[in-house]
Amino acid sequence: MATITKKELIDRIAKRTQCKHVTAKEIVQQFLDEIASELTKNNRLEFREFGVFEVRERAARIAQNPKTLEKIQVPAKRTVKFKMGRIMRERMNDHTVG
Repeated sequence: MATITKKELIDRIAKRTQCKHVTAKEIVQQFLDEIASELTKNNRLEFREFGVFEVRERAARIAQNPKTLEKIQVPAKRTVKFKMGRIMRERMNDHTVG
């Protein structure tokens, strides 16, 4: 398993689309900024066949430190959930892809 960075994705996109690296970088960054902006507004983002991003609220709770067994208060927080769409699910389960 490898870790792919944003820079590596930008390099691939620039090469495949034959656009300038700086243009690809601006487009990718703007796309990511728009996703973050919409999620901040609690909007749901749906990319047909790829998947859905949505904000979920996690309630405050009491947890326990496993080392000290001390009870601690964990505050409520917002998280992002991603649900795969059909094409993503098919690709993830296609074992011939390397």
